[in-house]
Amino acid sequence: MHSYIKKLGFLYKTYVLTILTLGYLTSEMGHFLIGVTSKATARDVHYGDIKCQLLEHLADSTVFNYTLHERCDTSPDQRSCELLVLEDGSPFCEWNYNGLGFQYQLLAGPAFIAVYSIVGVFFGMAADKFNRVRLLSLCTLISAAAIGLIGMATSYWHLILLRIMLAVGEAGTNPLSTGILSDLFSEEKRGLVMAIFNWGIYAGIGLAFPVGRYVTEMNVGGLGWRVPYYVSGMIGLIVAALAITTMTEPKRQAISEEADNDNNETSKPRSAVQNTTSTPTESSEKTSIWKVLFQPKILILCIAASIRHTGGFCFAYNADLFYRDIFPGYDLGWSLFVVTFLVGSVGVVIGGVTSDSIVKKYGIRSRVAVLAISQLIATPFAYGSIYLGPTGAMVTLAISYLFAEMWFGILFAILVESVPMSVRSTTVGAFLFWMNNFGGNVPMFVEPVRKAYDYKTALAIFYAGFYLLSSLMFGTTVLFMGKKKSKNTNVHTLAGIENGGFKNTELENGLKGYPSLENHL
Repeated sequence: MHSYIKKLGFLYKTYVLTILTLGYLTSEMGHFLIGVTSKATARDVHYGDIKCQLLEHLADSTVFNYTLHERCDTSPDQRSCELLVLEDGSPFCEWNYNGLGFQYQLLAGPAFIAVYSIVGVFFGMAADKFNRVRLLSLCTLISAAAIGLIGMATSYWHLILLRIMLAVGEAGTNPLSTGILSDLFSEEKRGLVMAIFNWGIYAGIGLAFPVGRYVTEMNVGGLGWRVPYYVSGMIGLIVAALAITTMTEPKRQAISEEADNDNNETSKPRSAVQNTTSTPTESSEKTSIWKVLFQPKILILCIAASIRHTGGFCFAYNADLFYRDIFPGYDLGWSLFVVTFLVGSVGVVIGGVTSDSIVKKYGIRSRVAVLAISQLIATPFAYGSIYLGPTGAMVTLAISYLFAEMWFGILFAILVESVPMSVRSTTVGAFLFWMNNFGGNVPMFVEPVRKAYDYKTALAIFYAGFYLLSSLMFGTTVLFMGKKKSKNTNVHTLAGIENGGFKNTELENGLKGYPSLENHL
């Protein structure tokens, strides 16, 4: 099978990108399905808040009466809820699980993120040393199995354990795939490629809305909310099989400024090269990774990304539940799909193309500028998606999403172009560890703010507000990216900030004494 795929020649890289993106999409859909199926899942498995609510068939009716909803919503206890009846004596409210509450936020966020972020670091380190295709295939298999098994859960703790299992599988997807793609594609295409790959996140979120809502309502075989998980799990298994049987490990490549630095070093007399590599502190990968992670530009970029990630998680985990709560009687499932899947996808591609086109002229700093400007433009429209009516909310959400979703692919293009090849995947894993821990756990504060004030205020702070804050932080990062490197020298204006501040000693020494790393380059 491998030889057959190789014969496709120029199509192979596109094929790999497609498989990796599809695998990411499937995992992300399984990740975010809980935000859409939570109400049905909570009523079956029993978790979260219980409150008085309008009966489902009335809430989804075209003749929905908002007054009835208000009467149910303001009923303080089960007894008063059950006493609310229509003129014919039939009840119009029910005392039942609403899919929200602390247990939901725990299930959606920390139960997944705590494991995801920790395991991601180990997969990042493993990606620098072992066969990434095999590791990625294993990760996809674990994710697919976990998603399918969620559909069989019968208790809240089953869901917690399976979300942890899903996190283990999905943790390796980004660092492993990022390493593979960065070695397959050139710098000129890397921003777009990373954007397309990370489009899998938004496609997964987008598909979660119609799949989680409408497939559940179809109640196939009386299984209700369980069917979306079965379907997603089966697709993931197919992707895992294709990855292990049709993909090969690519040759590891030096990229961006690191490659330029290596070329300049090899052009020196041999004695000069030997002198530059004789310092013990420069030859240790362990020393290099700490120098990389504690660069000001990497630290500030990580803080900015963590804040932006928080806003994204807050929206993804609460969008369906929020709009059902504030717009009862309005079916916005397909609107959310169009915004997150289609508009978000366009935003991802525009971000990648834009950053690729300007980076040739202005350097890597321009990619960060694109991040700051895009998030700033998205912010006022994000507020509109919270405070306007159903139509206005969807229109402003679409505009916000178009600009907001430029960020993820560009972010990782910046990251892989800013660090040495030997620690590239490890850096991505460590970066994701902090970004996901912060971004995935801060949304827990949505629940106490929602109960103390209201749902709109909670999202205004942690969703739209964090978009604005991330824009300011990305803008600050631009100041630390260093000046564009001169063509006539390998000396950077900020040594230790750009890649020229690092010595790739394995390359300079011809890998003497490092036989285990020869196949990595």
